[in-house]
Amino acid sequence: MVDFEQRVEQFIEQEQLLSGVKRVLVACSGGVDSMALLTYLIRKCPAHVELFVAHVDHMLRGEQSAEDRLFVEQFCEKWSIPCFSIAIPIADILKQGGGNSQAVCRTERYQFFERTMRQQSIDTLVTAHHADDQLESLLMALTKAGTMNGMQGIQVKRPFAGGYVIRPFLMESKEELTLYLQQAKVRYREDASNEQDYYTRNRYRHHVVPLLKQENKFVSQHATQFSLQLAQDDAYLQELAQAIFDRLVTKKDGNYAELEITAFLKEPTALQRRLILILLNYLYNEANTFPSHTLCTAILKLCQTQKGSAMLYLPKAYKVSREYGKLYFRREQGKMPNTIVELTVNEWQQYLDLCYYLGHCTDLTPENPDVSDVYFSAADVAFPLRLRTRQKGDRIHLAGMQQPKRVSRLFIDEKVPLPQREQWPLLVDANDEILAVVGLRISSKLSKYPRTTDDYVFRIKKVANGHV
Repeated sequence: MVDFEQRVEQFIEQEQLLSGVKRVLVACSGGVDSMALLTYLIRKCPAHVELFVAHVDHMLRGEQSAEDRLFVEQFCEKWSIPCFSIAIPIADILKQGGGNSQAVCRTERYQFFERTMRQQSIDTLVTAHHADDQLESLLMALTKAGTMNGMQGIQVKRPFAGGYVIRPFLMESKEELTLYLQQAKVRYREDASNEQDYYTRNRYRHHVVPLLKQENKFVSQHATQFSLQLAQDDAYLQELAQAIFDRLVTKKDGNYAELEITAFLKEPTALQRRLILILLNYLYNEANTFPSHTLCTAILKLCQTQKGSAMLYLPKAYKVSREYGKLYFRREQGKMPNTIVELTVNEWQQYLDLCYYLGHCTDLTPENPDVSDVYFSAADVAFPLRLRTRQKGDRIHLAGMQQPKRVSRLFIDEKVPLPQREQWPLLVDANDEILAVVGLRISSKLSKYPRTTDDYVFRIKKVANGHV
């Protein structure tokens, strides 16, 4: 018990998690993880830090979840800790708006945490995420896409609600938390839903992680160490890339930029991709525009030779051309030729005048009302999925129709103006089967409401002057 507390204390000091903190809100469900966190903070939290507790009853398990709430409230009363609790009818929210239950629960929970922090002038939220959670997150990220951001996993500290959210247990395993509670003789509540393999994370937790722990019982802690090192390295490389960007890129205005290719190619590959991302973010200047791996790779290929000229069309009427040893990024008006963008799982991407997201239903965080979702099963389509504009002979198989319908006829029926038809985005799979005429109609393989077999979601975000 003493060793556990010493390790956590050292980790908190190493990451400066409580530096300057005055009031903390402990997210407590009543389960083993959060009760271990609350017990630790009661015993070891610095005297100048005030403790508060927040509990959310999602009202999904009837009397059991109500008893969880009462359990946490009574525990806090025993220790004279202010407790803010709420019951949120998740089932009603799902019935009205649909969505994934875990994602809706998380959104509602964190919105309550944020309200409580602002109302009570609390500067820090503390959650009980541990090393096993980190390992599960990295494994899921690696399975889906393996991007740099995804492999950084759960952050030890990040901005939230005008302050921060911190995770002091990220170097401790689930077993250590359970043992700590047992030694402290503190009770906790069990959540039966944690045993269901329906949820993606639970499948990793029950079947993949145990196999890895048989090989090395410290694999979870190694995952957290890897994530921390990766985040530190990435932050340093990004700082270097920004300095090089300021030196190599001539910025004329928001619609134009140029890059010296020879000097660019002298930089390490690790910095080249970051330079391209910084440049694209500068041009688009939108928080929701995330250039894809495919787009960055295509731009990098333009730099591989300086013989002749070449051109690549980018989202939102931009184009990049290679001319006389430089890359020129320009925004042009008028019709663009047909472009194809491959969708990367779990990343927002820009195509023409809209933002798109392709992800797993179980890991999706609900967005605002300006977002439209359609659902499908991965077993019914061929990956990767792509976005493109229409081609001659395009047809889509609509629900309830025996024969596929011509997209050109669909545009006529939907009274789409002729100029917009050439730039209207289509969602297609690897076999070039049309899955959706985005914002108009979807094929029989997709649904506006999640079905039991659906495990993927295609999300469209409305933007100014968009089609949807």
